[in-house]
Amino acid sequence: MSIKKLASRNRTIQITKDDFTTFGKRLINLKSNISLSNLINTTINQDIFKAIEFLPNSFIDLLFIDPPYNMNKKFGASKFKESSVEKYTEWLDNLISKLDRCLKPTASIYICGDWKSSTSIHQVMEKYFIVRNRITWEREKGRGAKTNWKMNSEDIWFGTKSGKYVYNLDAVKLKRRVIAPYRTKSGKPKDWDETDDGQFRLTYPSNLWSDISIPFWSMPENTEHPTQKPEKLLAKLILASSKIGDIVFDPFLGSGTTSVVAKKLDRNYLGVELDENFAVIAEKRLAMAEENNSIQGYVDGLFWERNSLNLQKNKKRIIKN
Repeated sequence: MSIKKLASRNRTIQITKDDFTTFGKRLINLKSNISLSNLINTTINQDIFKAIEFLPNSFIDLLFIDPPYNMNKKFGASKFKESSVEKYTEWLDNLISKLDRCLKPTASIYICGDWKSSTSIHQVMEKYFIVRNRITWEREKGRGAKTNWKMNSEDIWFGTKSGKYVYNLDAVKLKRRVIAPYRTKSGKPKDWDETDDGQFRLTYPSNLWSDISIPFWSMPENTEHPTQKPEKLLAKLILASSKIGDIVFDPFLGSGTTSVVAKKLDRNYLGVELDENFAVIAEKRLAMAEENNSIQGYVDGLFWERNSLNLQKNKKRIIKN
């Protein structure tokens, strides 16, 4: 992956030849069964369908899958071709059927998709898990379409392996500005707080997310991966559905966001990524997380709505354990 000359404010993470040497040594490739102690907190540079054969049973607390969507897309050196709904469903079923044995009985599962692949995701998840919800999140960026509606949203399907699972409600509340505050008869704020920075309310997390920013050139988490998920998005899922010390697994790791956020939130992680360049970027980001564990949009133990960065800067970031 070549180094480009970037503008002064462009903070996109790139890898040098030295990075490739340093972080490339940390990547592993599975050729036989390996103990869990030697697997956790690593990046596997391999095809998931080959690596999965050597993964242990019942080790995953939280499974996050951001698979190639059912469209023509290039991911570094690899390509994914669009197919029929039936064939994509079959491909996804083949993956989940192999991963199922790796899940703990109390595991939670999140699978990402767009409007088209969501049909397949729902069908496959119902076959193996208890489907509990579908999160729809707004992509504030997107290209216009002259003959169709502009695609400005994606889905994340939420399921669990059983009726016993982790859901940390208080860890994922959103701090939102109150536009029309209501007061009691005595004049006190009702269900909201009055501060020097404005009027805010802690709201319950819903399945409609409008507070996510896609990584772009001025954000320190940005990479050149074409479908990079935001750290804030992963932070919500990880905080909601895992405990400190749990193992978070991502079979399509990309540039490493899932592992990086898990590390920042004191979880264990394991990721599989086919493209070596992206796997090296993931390891570089993991090293960077040792120096800076901040997550944009998550400050003072709370998730803040989009475009509230100045208010966030006035707060000291505290990760609630």
